[in-house]
Amino acid sequence: MNTEHHDVRQHILDTGKSIITGKGFAAVGLNEILTTAGVPKGSFYHYFKSKELFGEALLENYMAGYLAEMDVLLGQPGLTGAERLMAYWRSWTGPQEQACSDCRCLVVKLSSEVADMSEAMRLALLNGTNQIIAKLGACIAQAQADGSLREVGAAPQMALALYQLWLGAAMLTKLRREPSALHGALQATLAMLHLPAATPG
Repeated sequence: MNTEHHDVRQHILDTGKSIITGKGFAAVGLNEILTTAGVPKGSFYHYFKSKELFGEALLENYMAGYLAEMDVLLGQPGLTGAERLMAYWRSWTGPQEQACSDCRCLVVKLSSEVADMSEAMRLALLNGTNQIIAKLGACIAQAQADGSLREVGAAPQMALALYQLWLGAAMLTKLRREPSALHGALQATLAMLHLPAATPG
């Protein structure tokens, strides 16, 4: 893939992601994406044969970037496994405008919508979330090995339980439009991992 081809394709994906994250997949037409991106329809179909294939590519591209960022966060040097894990969960909290952003909001936003609409998009989301859970499980196993997490059971099952907890909290955050569910998820996570409770701040 040459540089110009990659740049145009990536520009379309980035533009589509920013619009679809706010509106959902079905509510966004190709014309809106292409007008915003400044790309003619013919160029779009050069890169993507259909809106569904565009959606699949968008999810795969986003998940790849998110997983790379996750590797950086969970691989911070000088921290225990438990500290790296909690740094990841704390990245889900913050100012209201950031509390349900990026992958978790995209997953919450699109999962129920595309699961019945497109098998390819459903599988792209499922594959991405499975990889997230696997990375969390590996971090928990590292924390068990370095002694920073004790008595938390099998790492894969704990990773799945925690991810489900936080996705549910992200969904409630969207409904409530305030971050109390995420703060509750943080306290629940600390309790599940037998770590000291967070100090209110």
